[in-house]
Amino acid sequence: MKYVVAFYESGLAFGGPEEGGWHYHTGTLVRLYRVYANANAAWRVANRANRLLDRLQAKKTPVHSAIYTGGRHQAYVFERIPPEFFPETPPTYS
Repeated sequence: MKYVVAFYESGLAFGGPEEGGWHYHTGTLVRLYRVYANANAAWRVANRANRLLDRLQAKKTPVHSAIYTGGRHQAYVFERIPPEFFPETPPTYS
């Protein structure tokens, strides 16, 4: 099995007004980084990249802030081909 490390721009989307309103995490594909044959190797690289991104983005507005306008990134690991954005279908309130 192949594991892909990809970088996504993070965001929040409004889910609905239920119980005072709720939001869910979204991401848009920015770059495919590398393909690994081993899941542990892929996660090691993604975790290292996320630690570096946390340092580089320390002064940027947090994703959960009301004034967030984009620009925060995070690395994720996927089996096979990563989606162009996530979630592929918006969640529903239940």
